[in-house]
Amino acid sequence: MKRFIPALTAMLVLVLSPTTASAVGRTTINGGGTGTFNADLDNDGDIDGSHFGLGVNVLGAGEARGHFGCLMAGNADILGLPLMAVEGNVTSGSATAASATFGGIATVNLGNGTIFRGVPFAVTVTPGKAGVGTLQLTVIGAFDGVPGDTSPGNGNYDLPKETVASGQIDMH
Repeated sequence: MKRFIPALTAMLVLVLSPTTASAVGRTTINGGGTGTFNADLDNDGDIDGSHFGLGVNVLGAGEARGHFGCLMAGNADILGLPLMAVEGNVTSGSATAASATFGGIATVNLGNGTIFRGVPFAVTVTPGKAGVGTLQLTVIGAFDGVPGDTSPGNGNYDLPKETVASGQIDMH
């Protein structure tokens, strides 16, 4: 019995320690590359898409930490702008075996001297290489109804789902 109590105490310390508790349900999502909407969203004759990069840890209970960036410039233009960049820190998220959704607060740069700070965003991703992985960005509370918005009238800029064209999105 004297050996049982210390062993039980040691096991409880390991099971209830913060390191063990935070590792339960943790999902890491990372990746980068280019995406394509497979459509001309702004009617300028070009198939639209973006360059993206992400590194996110979903910690469970709605908590996540990381960074997300989406750049539409150069060969990935949209809305006739020379640049549209959404870059932000991730503060919340959830994940299943098949997909992850995360969000936070971003800076949105339109490349024409207009920069919006403190803009909420949400992203849903599915893992995979080119032709398989997907991402879908929603800029919350801004740009409602502009070309490419899949849900005009809800106050958000809901971009359609993009398919990874080069690069990949990993989840583990």
